[in-house]
Amino acid sequence: MKYLARVAALAGLAIAVWLVWHVDAQKVLGLMRAAGAGLALAGMVHVLPMLANARNWQMLMRGPLRPNLFAVLRLVWIRESVNGMLPVARVGGEVVTFRMMRKWGMEPAPAMASLVVDLQLTLISEMLFAIAAIGYLIAHAGATALHLAARLGGGIAILAVLLLAFSFVQRASPFARLTKLFNRITSGKFRSLVGESVRIDQSISDLWHQPGVIIRYLLVWQSLQCIATALELWLAFYFLSAKASFLQALVLQSLIQALSSVAFFVPGALGVQEGGFLLIGTVLGFPPQLCLALAGARRFRDIIVFLPGLIAWQVEEWRDKRRAPANAMAGGAAAEPGEHRSHPSQRVGRKS
Repeated sequence: MKYLARVAALAGLAIAVWLVWHVDAQKVLGLMRAAGAGLALAGMVHVLPMLANARNWQMLMRGPLRPNLFAVLRLVWIRESVNGMLPVARVGGEVVTFRMMRKWGMEPAPAMASLVVDLQLTLISEMLFAIAAIGYLIAHAGATALHLAARLGGGIAILAVLLLAFSFVQRASPFARLTKLFNRITSGKFRSLVGESVRIDQSISDLWHQPGVIIRYLLVWQSLQCIATALELWLAFYFLSAKASFLQALVLQSLIQALSSVAFFVPGALGVQEGGFLLIGTVLGFPPQLCLALAGARRFRDIIVFLPGLIAWQVEEWRDKRRAPANAMAGGAAAEPGEHRSHPSQRVGRKS
């Protein structure tokens, strides 16, 4: 299990290279060179779906301290960068951003609850859009799409089963039960965390009992996020000199995103994404070389958007390490009369 992510990454990379080479690497690279800086512009448009995701996530944040939209956008950027570029099975970004929220002063229960519910609602939205996209394939591609639709439907079914299983587990207060189990095994060493785990379970339940927030999340902001991501892909089509409707871009994006979520254990969806673009794109009527050029454009997007996100995360960690000794020294000294020490969260967030 320790090396599973690395093996999956190497296998996915080998598949991606083989696909490009088999289809004609020279033509694929030629299309990307001709598109030039346009692919960079299409990649930078990814800030729009990140902004919609930030607004989504912000709605789920509760507690006395609620970060502003810019701060949540930073969290989304770093979360996507970690999940998209590192072998962390699509959960490392959640761990990193939870630590950041705690450093900003957010309480652990509402912070963790916002992460869990955001993940659940995102997967539900992806599943619904993917089902609609499969319907489009069957209606417009006819018999040639049936075999692919069956395979994609199998992947969506797996995602649905996982969501249902998680829903049933969630009803059993998993955080509290696990913490109590560890507390018994370690002879009381987790006693202080038991109460917090109960609050996490309660915070998750409270969010699910707010139908107005859930509906706005799925119908408004999540839909805008999906449309904005499709815009990013449609612009890549445009700069690659391919004629594609926005609806085709939306269908392709919805199915690629669902495939990436099902194959969450493959770092960066290496190989999965390239294979998805090739299979789904050709069923939609696009040439294989164009499909893999689109996959290459997506990888280029990852480099120009997510690599700086990893750097921003490391800068954040470095600042925290620099700040720790100073805070320790300040904590041991008496504050001057009238002196006010601001919390880091006050510089990046606001009171709700």
